[in-house]
Amino acid sequence: METSSLHWIDIVIIVASIILALCVGFYFSRNQKTTDTYFAANGNIPSWAVGMSMFATIISSVTFLAYPGNAYAGNWILLVQGLMVPIVLVCLIGFIVPLYRKVIRLSTYEYFERRFGPFARLYSSFAFVLEHFSKMGTILYLLALAMAMFVGGMDIRWVIVIIGVVVIVMTFFGGMEAIIWMDVIQGFLLIIGGLLAVGILFYLTDGGPAEIFRIAGEYKKIDFGPYDMDLTHLTFLVMVLNGIFYALQKYGTDQSIVQRYLTARDDRSAKRASYLGIFLSVPTWALFMFVGTCLFAYYHINSGVLPDGIKSDEVFPYFIATEMPVGITGLILAALIAGAISSIDADINCISAIVVEDYYGRFRKNVSDKQKMKVGRWAVIVTGLGAICCALLYVAWGGEGVLGTLFGLYAILSAGIVGIFLLGLFSRRANWQGLYIGIAAAILYTAYAVLTSTKYGDGMILDLGDWNFTHHKYMLGVYSHLIVLVVGYVASLFFHTPLADKELTIYGYLEEKKKKK
Repeated sequence: METSSLHWIDIVIIVASIILALCVGFYFSRNQKTTDTYFAANGNIPSWAVGMSMFATIISSVTFLAYPGNAYAGNWILLVQGLMVPIVLVCLIGFIVPLYRKVIRLSTYEYFERRFGPFARLYSSFAFVLEHFSKMGTILYLLALAMAMFVGGMDIRWVIVIIGVVVIVMTFFGGMEAIIWMDVIQGFLLIIGGLLAVGILFYLTDGGPAEIFRIAGEYKKIDFGPYDMDLTHLTFLVMVLNGIFYALQKYGTDQSIVQRYLTARDDRSAKRASYLGIFLSVPTWALFMFVGTCLFAYYHINSGVLPDGIKSDEVFPYFIATEMPVGITGLILAALIAGAISSIDADINCISAIVVEDYYGRFRKNVSDKQKMKVGRWAVIVTGLGAICCALLYVAWGGEGVLGTLFGLYAILSAGIVGIFLLGLFSRRANWQGLYIGIAAAILYTAYAVLTSTKYGDGMILDLGDWNFTHHKYMLGVYSHLIVLVVGYVASLFFHTPLADKELTIYGYLEEKKKKK
């Protein structure tokens, strides 16, 4: 792949954006005296800022690269997942937000313990940590690959280390307050970067927007198909089902989002923030899909020559390197880096919160808040270094192996998190005995599915012939959640236990709402 040297103006813009992140961290460091402030900004952030922070956390640099790449190579089918989120939110966010703000102090998984006991808390929190370590490593690695086109021979390991250290320093000193306000800036950068890319593609493409839309229509680039009733391939139906459970997992069980609920001033502000976050995310996902569509039209109409062997995810960075004017290149790369920082800083803070609340504070009683703060700061450093190491391992393995193993391990160990949440939310009869049976069934099923669908040599790791798991990999998460939900509920009926506290289920919310009428 060819590389392109950055103009000094672009370098200044990029360096300025990185320095800004460090300055924001140092600015807010003077307020970080307690764990409430460090992890939840003392519940004093305006709703619009919390919403922007949610948006910036969800829209990472993976979106910046993967969405244009997928739209360039295919169509907009991946956007279907995002389109499901507002539908699910409208139905559940009114209850989820006040529930968490009432029953937990900091960790999402405290609710799981109150509902089903300590194992449910440890299981779900460990799954979150495992997933987000792999996510942080992926983001750093993809960012380094993209930046390698612009830094003329610089080892991508240095890109990973530099960005990783910047995130660690900002998060260590500034806490959640710095993260949120930096996310606000980074969120605007992401939107501006996408709009600039579309505007320049409109300008450079012969025939302009009209010709781009004509080509997009001719080649069905703005499409969500195939629409077959088929679960073995990537179809509209697969993405609808996957999107429903993605929304439930992200807004109902993900610490990086739930922790944002706690930073808002009251329940109403937290709800507004949630709606703002997702209603900004969906158009932005669509924007970056459209960037990919425009790139396809540009290289088709203008007969642009792409390097041999270029991957679809590399087309957008290549366009930035070869076609963008000076200054605009710097702004878009700053937006790309911002996308990485805004996701990784949130994950580091959230994992350190889990370390403090779900492990240190739970197993060491009567510790002071000062001690928790000390452990939390150390957890930020260790988590950040772990993310850097994860990305470096990915480089060492050539992008294969390490994170593939982590994703597979996460798929097995985190089986059914949404099922746990739904079971606790909608059934007072569900108990810890039944849930644990449901989790065991989901883990066994997920292990079977992973082993019989993962290639090894000329076959599968475990080849059962016609009994192999043949559905699309996105369906695995759907099935595991459903198994926990169904098996957990049925198994609970065999154990006679008191009904769960109404306040921990949707029935308490409905009863309280009825009284207010």
